[in-house]
Amino acid sequence: MTDVRKAILRSAAFLSMIMLMLVSAPTVDAAPPRLIVRGDDMGFSHAGNEAIVQCFRDGIETSVEVIVPSPWFPEAVELLAKYPNIDVGVHLALTSEWENLKWRPISHAPSLCDENGYFYPMIFPNKNYPGRSLRENDWKLPEIEQEFRAQIEMAKRRIPRISHLSGHMGCAFVSDNVKAVYRKLAREYGVELELDEQKLRSVTYVGPKATAAEKLTSFLKML
Repeated sequence: MTDVRKAILRSAAFLSMIMLMLVSAPTVDAAPPRLIVRGDDMGFSHAGNEAIVQCFRDGIETSVEVIVPSPWFPEAVELLAKYPNIDVGVHLALTSEWENLKWRPISHAPSLCDENGYFYPMIFPNKNYPGRSLRENDWKLPEIEQEFRAQIEMAKRRIPRISHLSGHMGCAFVSDNVKAVYRKLAREYGVELELDEQKLRSVTYVGPKATAAEKLTSFLKML
């Protein structure tokens, strides 16, 4: 394996990890905090898939989330079939944020797409992407619900043990109406919502995080 490929795998692993900590009620008999290390965005690249697998096979990751419309989702399905004990959620996506690696809706949803038919790179307005966020364009609520359903149903067909939903880049919170659809679909499909809905608190790096080495140092400092 080349040094470049190793660097890509390390970076993908750190970029994929979202750290969430369960906060118990402040009582005398309260259990200690529980750390859940989750790898999200599975399916966005081959290197990312390999890094996520390595993190739960050899590390402390216990949960992953797949992006159904992403280009390497089929490989993610095959890899997850080999590890039936890993928790899997659907990372609902309405954005395609990489410049040279794109994906699009798996349903007919033109209001969610840019001029090239891909998802917009951003959900909320961003000065670095003027006019290229979903929020700034004429999105249609029925198309968002349709696309969410399509992603959930494909995920459940390919990975029957799907346990929960979350929103990539905050896509479930574009508006109150979208949030209501998100909650409705979780009830309808019998899955949990993302951990922020379950009395958990997100934790993040403590310190610089521009490089893989900085991420490791800052992650350990957070712990």
